[in-house]
Amino acid sequence: MAGARADRLDPALLRLIAVVLLGGFMGLLDGTIVNVGMGTLSEHFARSLSAVGWVATGYLLAVTFAIPFTAWAVDRFGSRKMWLLGLGLFVTGSLASGLAWNVESLVVFRVVQGFGGGMLDPIMLTVLARAAGPGRVGRVMGLMGVVIPLGPVLGPVLGGLIIEGLGWRWMFLVNIPVGLLAVLLSLRVVPADPPRRGHPAAPLDVIGLALLGPAFAVLTFALSRAGEEAGFGTAPVLGALALGAVLLAGYVLHAVRAGARALIGLHLFRGRGFSASVTTMGLTGVMLFSMLFLVPLYQQEVRGHGVLAAGLLLAPLGVGSFLAMPVAGRLSDKVGARRLAPLGACVIALSALVHTQATATTSEVLLGACAFATGVGLGLIGAPTMGSLYRTLPGESVAQGTSALYIVNQLGASLGVAVVAMLVQRQAGGAHTAVQSFQTASWWVCAAAVAVLVAGWFLPGRPATAEAARPDARA
Repeated sequence: MAGARADRLDPALLRLIAVVLLGGFMGLLDGTIVNVGMGTLSEHFARSLSAVGWVATGYLLAVTFAIPFTAWAVDRFGSRKMWLLGLGLFVTGSLASGLAWNVESLVVFRVVQGFGGGMLDPIMLTVLARAAGPGRVGRVMGLMGVVIPLGPVLGPVLGGLIIEGLGWRWMFLVNIPVGLLAVLLSLRVVPADPPRRGHPAAPLDVIGLALLGPAFAVLTFALSRAGEEAGFGTAPVLGALALGAVLLAGYVLHAVRAGARALIGLHLFRGRGFSASVTTMGLTGVMLFSMLFLVPLYQQEVRGHGVLAAGLLLAPLGVGSFLAMPVAGRLSDKVGARRLAPLGACVIALSALVHTQATATTSEVLLGACAFATGVGLGLIGAPTMGSLYRTLPGESVAQGTSALYIVNQLGASLGVAVVAMLVQRQAGGAHTAVQSFQTASWWVCAAAVAVLVAGWFLPGRPATAEAARPDARA
């Protein structure tokens, strides 16, 4: 009984989780809330959709560039200071975006907002992982994982409500009161970083940042353009992919020479547990964002629903994840991720199979049940996998490991959206009907779920044996 009480999440940790999630949720939400307002912005500024599209693309590129920089900044200046700086940049960028006078100014302000948002998400994980410790990290990731799927699900719904009721500027201004509250609470709750003893912070790996940041941004941009242009064969996409690959290869060569001084050390990937966790989360990004793109589009194009209704019909996914994440996180501290993640992937694969047969008359109740099951499956994958990742990382590598996780997951999300958009647009333009094109694209989601299932078998087992997966452990 005493051991059970010791394992409980104490009130101070629960307050920290609540405050950090309040700040981190803004960045997760804002990445999708603006997407439903592209048409409104195009009409308001009298500019083309391709020009207005940089409002979303600029934000995404800023996020991708901020992530590798944050790994070094947290180790150099401390997670508390960088958390407050990220909140400050995000709130400032939100206010400026809400006051923008043309598309160009809005894109610039969204870049500021995106850089702040890109800092918040990895720091959120770093702070919580360090506060929880290996024994409770699964439960903490379960509570944190409650909000991660809600951002992409609620973003379009909230965006539609705001545009219809308040106007487009409030898509950005709504962040101001929430962000200020998060700053005030963070000043009281987020702990100061412990003093360093014997391990001075490494200088910024300028060469690594100059290679990895642009590589990540260019690859994300290439995948985004591939989705917009329905293919990977166009000159801009091929050129961006080639440039990104060259920059990434250059970073790998640099990191091999730099060793421990690299921005994100390659030694982390020597541990099978860490590599399996990052791979699983990357494939989960492919699967999740493929579905988040495909299902609302199916509801609009095939079923004739509006944007708001299509977003609400996706709500069961968020509910399923909301319910499953905390339970799966608690279980993972006892049984490990290897038993839970493959089960979750299997559930999602079965749900995707239903969509491969969906027509214009398929029961909405059945599709809602599939969305709920998908959310449950995501809960069984997300919290256990993130818990296993942090159990296999030494404390001084948490920030670097978090950045690696976010980079791979974000690239997976971009790849998922690009492939689904390509499949839908290509087949809809041929002899296929809209129904058939969505059925074909659903097979991609099913294949991604099977890939997650396979990767999940390589995750660490029971936490008691997870120490063997540490990068510095001996076989």
